[in-house]
Amino acid sequence: MLTLHTAPLVDAGDGTPVLTGGAVAVSGDRIEAVGPLAALRATYPGARVREWPGRLAPARVHTGPPPAAPSPRETVHALFARGATALLVAAPLDPALREAAVRGSLRLVTGPTPTPLTEGARADLRATTDDGECVATVCAGRLVYRRR
Repeated sequence: MLTLHTAPLVDAGDGTPVLTGGAVAVSGDRIEAVGPLAALRATYPGARVREWPGRLAPARVHTGPPPAAPSPRETVHALFARGATALLVAAPLDPALREAAVRGSLRLVTGPTPTPLTEGARADLRATTDDGECVATVCAGRLVYRRR
């Protein structure tokens, strides 16, 4: 099902101006479009709409050591809670964590640059409040974290 993720501000992370009242259209694991909410609602009239506070932006690449957690699965969830859908891997990674990352669609990358929100890109995005707290993370098109 196609979903429109919307927030008062949408920062595509590609150098274009931040959109006020924008949205990101997500189908499957890909971004279909980024633009004004009204235009995307007209283009995708049957889409589910998820409204987030603050700002939508590309998901983070976590660059430090993985957060401490009781299990690899919980480590992956802790990364999602921080708005990350990728982990910078500069050294060998614990095999159990690598397996949990693959199962959760967490990307293991060698560079710290997040993927911009552009048409055709993998749908990895985060919603943050005005003070930068992560309230939602979408990884490969799936809502994997939502603040309660």
